Order: sequence, then structure tokens, then C-alpha cells
Amino acid sequence: MGAGGPRLVGVIHLPPLPGSPRAAATVAEVTRSARADAAALVGAGFDGIIVENFGDAPFFATRVPDVTIAAMTACVLAVREAAPDIAVGVNVLRNDAGAALAIAHVTGAAFVRVNVHTGARLTDQGLIEGEAATTLRRRRELGARVSIWADVDVKHSSPLAPGSLEQEVEDTALRGLADAILVTGDGTGKGTPLEKIARVRRAAGERPVYVASGATRETMRELALACHGIIVGTALRAGGIPGGPIDVEAARAFAEAHRSGGTLG
Repeated sequence: MGAGGPRLVGVIHLPPLPGSPRAAATVAEVTRSARADAAALVGAGFDGIIVENFGDAPFFATRVPDVTIAAMTACVLAVREAAPDIAVGVNVLRNDAGAALAIAHVTGAAFVRVNVHTGARLTDQGLIEGEAATTLRRRRELGARVSIWADVDVKHSSPLAPGSLEQEVEDTALRGLADAILVTGDGTGKGTPLEKIARVRRAAGERPVYVASGATRETMRELALACHGIIVGTALRAGGIPGGPIDVEAARAFAEAHRSGGTLG
């Protein structure tokens, strides 16, 4: 999926899934919620969706339990049914790229998001190391037509040693073979500086660059002109509070702001 991919991507924050500390809903209830959120995004005019197990905090650093994979597969299938004509992606938090790839492959999703694809980061889950070599080989073995969207300098993390952002982008794109590069602020819902976006774009070469945190209706125009696409999660919730269902009116207003703002060619 190249620069012609989706320009406005909404994030579905799944409620706590079975087995997670705050789980309360059944899988049937969670899938109904996911389907409703997908329908809201489609109706608003979004052209991409990411499904992630946001409610499962605290997250495993890498491998998630089998029940999480099963529940997310059911949810992604429900989203695909509600949104058959737009790109759907999978993010298994915190960094289970193998599970995300398997879910995407069997459900027909278009891409996966990988928070740490190359290198290593210190996070609230401890040390997370990228597994690009394993992920790319698994994709080839499966014959999966799934793009890899990889974060650089990902939110809620710190580097192990000093290094340039540009080198991290180059390593992720050219050595990790990521299909798209994602750039964020420091945390969920926090803005991504324009200067940081510009640095990532210069280093990413022909790889599309997505802003993946902190977008608001007020900043839509400048962000849309600075990157190839925008991923929105927190701003789609009532009161701008992450988690919970999508606010239909907020989604419509955000999509309208995007349409009127122009986009990077």
C-alpha cells in the first residue's frame, strides 16, 4: 500500500477483551461495538480503519494470549463486514506483530501497525525489541498481502541510547522494509510537531508517512499538507477521551475538516 493508500484512518478502540483485567463484555457484545464503530467511520467518510485492543491495558510487551487473538479476529471480521470497501488494519498492543499479521491475513485486512518494528525501545511494558526479520519472513511464508505500517520514535517509549530520528526512519524503511512510516507525539492524544513530521518525511524517501497521534479538527489542514495520511483515535471520542465508542458527530466533523483541508499529493 503506497502513497495512494487511505488518507484518513480512524482507530477503533476495542473494549477490554476476554482475559484482560477489566473485561466485562462478551465477545458478541464487543463485536457489536466494533461493527457500530466501523459503520460510524464509513458513514462519516473515513477511508481507513485500524482495530486495536486498546482496552486490554496493561499490555503484554510482545506475545498476547490465544484468547486475545481469537477475540480480535472476531472483531476484525465484524469490521470488515461493516466496512467492505475501505482499508482495514490491525494493531495488537503492545507489539505482537505476528498475531496482527495472522489476524490480518485470515480476515483479509490490508495492513498491520507495528509499534517497534526495528531497533529497541524502553516502554511501560519494559524493553521491546523489533522483530522485523521474523515478521517479514512470516509474511512471505503465509503469502499474506498485508502492508506493514511501522512507528518510529513511538509514543510512550524512550530510546536505549542516543541516536538520530533520521537514522531510525532509514533503518525502519530501508532495512526493516516497512511499507509506511508512522510518526507520533509523546503519548496517546498528544500532538505531533510539524518539524518532526518534516524530518521523518525527508528521511522516509518514497515511503508514505502518517501522523498517528494528536490530530484535531483545528490542526487538520496543516497536518494534511505535511504528510500522506492521518490516523485519528482520541479526537473521535466524546470529550477527546481515549477509549470507548466513537462519537458519530465528532467523526463526521473530523472527516469534513479533512475534506476541506487538502492533502499532500
